[in-house]
Amino acid sequence: MNWLSWTTPKRLRDKGIVGMNRRNIRYIGRYNNRRLYPLVDDKLQTKLLAQRYGITTPVLIGTVSTQFGVKHIAPMLDGHTGFVIKPAKGSGGKGILVIEHSEAGIFTKPSGAQLTLVDVERHVSNILSGLYSLGGAPDVAVIETLINFDESLLAYTYEGVPDIRVIIFQGYPVMAMMRLSTAASDGKANLHQGAVGVGLDIATGTALRGVQFDRPCHVHPDTGHELASLVIPQWETLLLLAAGCYEMTGLGYLGTDMVLDKTHGPMLLELNARPGLAIQMTNGEGLRPRLDLIERQKIALSPAERVAFAQHHFARRSELVTGTDVDAIDA
Repeated sequence: MNWLSWTTPKRLRDKGIVGMNRRNIRYIGRYNNRRLYPLVDDKLQTKLLAQRYGITTPVLIGTVSTQFGVKHIAPMLDGHTGFVIKPAKGSGGKGILVIEHSEAGIFTKPSGAQLTLVDVERHVSNILSGLYSLGGAPDVAVIETLINFDESLLAYTYEGVPDIRVIIFQGYPVMAMMRLSTAASDGKANLHQGAVGVGLDIATGTALRGVQFDRPCHVHPDTGHELASLVIPQWETLLLLAAGCYEMTGLGYLGTDMVLDKTHGPMLLELNARPGLAIQMTNGEGLRPRLDLIERQKIALSPAERVAFAQHHFARRSELVTGTDVDAIDA
């Protein structure tokens, strides 16, 4: 595919690329009731809701909601060698602290950097003050168990947990990508911080195309492992969990972020009512034809039937696309 041809608005439309205006008006504005946003904007609410619907998430160690509670964090963390602290209302990966190992009051990040208990308490205090939250509002610190991600993915990531973003429209999985952390992204699976995005075939969970910093990427920049061999284990189970988030939230246009734990399998990490559009770039294909097809469906289907529909209609050749440079699509 000649990506250099994606240079004019008309050509982008012809390729089925969804831009921010169409996403906001046609899909988010039409299918996402604003009163439901707190269910996904607040990670704690999402976790508690997922538990009620039987959707697996990382185990909740505890929460800190007041500055007084910061001084009680040490006993909360006792017995947990690894954990993650995140703002309940954060976005874009900001404010997430990953501790891979702790011993004798020293907390070690995946990069090897070490923190003291005072450092951890300061980070929690910053979360509570709204430093990382949407709009700077006061927040809650959520502490979860560390994800032990599937070892088959080890060679594809660097100092961080890879996650899978699946766009769900009216309950149908329409497009997916894996985000692989790098040294540039500081071990976080965030594309605009430098993570590698790999488009995934909805039918099989195999790699289609890799991108880093809006440019084609064929091997992981830190591990040197080629991306074409990437296949997501338990792919259909993951899609079923993602599709079930439609009934769970009532939101028609949704980004689901999933992880693969070596013990618990696919797990829901968080949800996004305003998912970005860079997933089109990692897939080498626009969202619009798939969204149009789903809008024409009039029969209510179960999550399993919706997954089967998507796997049938949106299947792609399972190989990493190589070739020319890519114009950036606004994420």
